[in-house]
Amino acid sequence: MSLWFRRFIAAIFLSGQVIVHMLRGKFNYPNIIEQMALVGPESLLIALVTATTIGMVFTIQVAREFINIGAGQIVGGVLSLALTRELAPVLTAVVLAGRVGSAFAAEIGTMKVSEQIDALYILKTDPVDYLVIPRVIACCIMLPLLTIVSIVAGMIGGLIIATNIFGLPIRIFLDSARNFLNVWDICSAPIKAVCFGALIAIIGCSWGLTTTGGAKGVGQSTTTAVVTSLLAIFISNFFLSWVMFQGSGSAGSKAI
Repeated sequence: MSLWFRRFIAAIFLSGQVIVHMLRGKFNYPNIIEQMALVGPESLLIALVTATTIGMVFTIQVAREFINIGAGQIVGGVLSLALTRELAPVLTAVVLAGRVGSAFAAEIGTMKVSEQIDALYILKTDPVDYLVIPRVIACCIMLPLLTIVSIVAGMIGGLIIATNIFGLPIRIFLDSARNFLNVWDICSAPIKAVCFGALIAIIGCSWGLTTTGGAKGVGQSTTTAVVTSLLAIFISNFFLSWVMFQGSGSAGSKAI
C-alpha cells in the first residue's frame, strides 16, 4: 500500500508537470500522431464490439418489461440516455484502460528498468515531453471520438434487437431517442471521455516511470496501473455524473 501511495503522489505531481509543459507549448508532434494511432484506430474494433453488444443486452433487458407495462415507445429514449450519460463513456474508457493503459505502463516501465529513461536525460530530452504528453493528448483526443462511435454502435445494436425481436417500429424507436436526448446529454459523453482519457494516460505513464525491480516490477506496474485506472474511472464518473446531472431528469418528460 505504501508503494501505491507513493505512486499516487507521483501521479499528482506528473499531472502538474504535464499541465505546465503543455502551457509552454512543448509538443512532440510525431509521437502524438503515433500514439493517436495506437489509442484510436487500433482500439476501434473492440470498442465497436463492446458497445454493440451492450446496446443489444440493454435492450433485451428493458424492452420486454417496458412493453408489458405499455411503455414500449420509450425504449429507444431510455437506451439513448443510458449510452450517452454512462454506458458509452465508461465502458469505452474501461476498454481503453485495459488495452492502452496497460501498454503505457509496460512500455515505459520497461524503458525505466532498462535505463532508457536515464538515457533520455543524458540526451537532454525530458521524458514528460517525449513520453507522457503525447500519450495524454492522444487519449484526450481519441477517447471522445471512440465514445461517440460507441454511442452510435450501441444505438444500432439496440435498434436491431428492438425491431427484430420485440417488433418495435424503427420510427418510434428513433423518435423516442430524439425526444429524450438534449444537447447536454450528448455533450456530457465527450466531456467525461476527456477526463477518463487523461486519467488513463497519467496513471499508466506514472506507474511506468516509477517501476523498479526488473521484469517482475514491470508486470506488477502494469497490473496495478490497470486496476488503479479502473478505480479512477468509476470514482471520477460518480463525481462527474453528480455535477453534470444533479437535479436533471426532465429530458424524458416530454416523451411520456
